[in-house]
Order: sequence, then C-alpha cells, then structure tokens
Amino acid sequence: MPVPVDTDAARRIAIRAQLLDGSAVDVRETVRRLGFLQLDPIATVMTPPELILWSRLGPHDRAELDRLLWEERVLLEWNAFIWPVESLPILRGLMRRQRKSTRYASHRWMRDFMAENRAFRRYVLRELERRGPLLSRELEDRAAGESRDHRWYGSRRVGHMLTILHLWGEIAIAGRRGRQRLWDLADRVYPPGEALGVAEAERLLEEQRFRSLGVRLGKEGWEAHPDALDGPVPDRAVVLSPFDRLVHDRDRAEALFGFHYRLEMYVTPSKREYGYYVIPLLVGDRIAGRVEPLVDRKAGTMKLLGAWGDVSRLDEALDPLATFLGVERV
Repeated sequence: MPVPVDTDAARRIAIRAQLLDGSAVDVRETVRRLGFLQLDPIATVMTPPELILWSRLGPHDRAELDRLLWEERVLLEWNAFIWPVESLPILRGLMRRQRKSTRYASHRWMRDFMAENRAFRRYVLRELERRGPLLSRELEDRAAGESRDHRWYGSRRVGHMLTILHLWGEIAIAGRRGRQRLWDLADRVYPPGEALGVAEAERLLEEQRFRSLGVRLGKEGWEAHPDALDGPVPDRAVVLSPFDRLVHDRDRAEALFGFHYRLEMYVTPSKREYGYYVIPLLVGDRIAGRVEPLVDRKAGTMKLLGAWGDVSRLDEALDPLATFLGVERV
C-alpha cells in the first residue's frame, strides 16, 4: 500500500527514486531502474537520453548506450522510448493494445490505412525478410490512395507503414545508420518470450512507473511507493533534460518543487517567457533555477544564453558537462 508522506519527504524520495542522488552506477542498471528513456530529436545540449544519463552518472562512456542497444541488445527501442529487454513481455502486451485499439482517431486511422494497404504491407515484410535490415528509403512507396505531404514523412507513405508495423510489433528497429533507423522483422531483433495480456501489461507498467517516480499526488496528499527510500539527498548541482521524469509531469513538478516549468520550443519567439531550450537546475533537493545553454559542436563551445532564479551553483553543473562534451564554455 502507498505510504502517506509530507512534501519535504516526497521531494527527497522522488530524487532518490530517479537516481538523481548520485547513486547510479552504470548505463544498463540506470535504464532498468528508471524503466525507460524518452527519445527526441532535439539535441541543443545533448539528446534527451544522453542528458538524462549524464544527470545521474556524470562522466561515463558515451558509446555504452549504443553498445547496449545494438550489440549486446539488452536494451531496445520501441515507440520513441528506450526500454530494458526485461520489459519486452509488457511491451508485447502494449503492442497488442495498439493493434486492437480504436479509442483514438490515430488508432482508427492506422487500422484503416492497413486495411487499404494489405499488398503494401506484404511487400514491406517480404523485402525486410529478404534484404533486411533496411532504411526507409530502401523500400518503395506502394501505398494505395492519394499521396499527401506529412510533416515527418513528406509525401512518401513508407514511414507510415513502418511506424504502424513497429507499433504493432511486426517489425523492430535493428540499429541506426547515422540518425536513420534500420528496420527488420521483429523476430530477428527481439528475443523469444511471452506476451502479457493487455490488462496485465498496463498494470505492470503503471507499477513500474510508480516505483521509478517514488511518489504520486493523491487526493489526500503525497503517497510514496511502499519500497521507496527516504533519506538525505546529496548536495549535487546538475541540469536536467526537459524529458527527465522528475519534471516531465509539469503539474507534479510544480506541486513538488514549487517550480513552474514549460518547454517553449514550439512557442512563437515573441511569446516566450524565457527561451527556446531552457532546462532546470537541480541543486540538492530543490530546483533552484533554469538556464539556457547552447552547445555549438562545430565551434567547440557552450554558450549561456540566459539564466534565471538562484544560479549561484551553475558552474558546478555546466563546467563538468562542457568538459564531458569536449567543448569550451564561453
């Protein structure tokens, strides 16, 4: 049963549960404890998975994440998240939910698209079986119906087909060539194993999320996971990814830290309160402020475009990060 705690304890528990107390030891165990890492193409400082790992591990082998994904295959990529392979039974249940769901308009659209493109689906699966792994551009667009421009896929519908087959668990991401995904049949990427039912998969995923977050806000106040540990939080200063689970739920972060945070990348510049890529500064058990660093990899520099709040400990957070990235703060 969840344990009632006050806000001070909830903050400490949340930070410790998310391994932001300096207790993380390696990449694989960190992903296992967190449950997943969210992917996003924005890399103003680092990619979200890289920055999330940095905030917990500090200096480490940056190539380790790719090795765990594409060589050792103890991590996998599904639905824009990196997961430990131990979560595959849960993911297979979620894949089953994707195939069956008609709850959202996007789900209904996918089912209609696949019904209209049975021959296209057979072609893609046949080519992957025969020639895979393949990039999207190495497959012909044989989709039925009129082609329309899409903000992600352009006018080609191959991306639609690959995404749906991926979400449904028929194909998988087998690696990357640069930033582009390599696709193959799921059976050649994922290890064999059970698939949980949808309800059980959803239950276990929710339990996993509660455990990794440490606390949730109930009707009567903060509730801690029964296995969560409270205790002093080391006085570390680190910057956080906008996709870090400590702040990903913006309302929860505001209730927990008194920190109102919104990412303004997609806000018209004239309407931004702060900046394009402003990230939180965590100091000990409080979010002290926010900063906007910009890494120019070609120039080898890190610039500070803005800082707000108590940023007296900012150098402790940014100097080691710049060193890790091999750039100079200017």
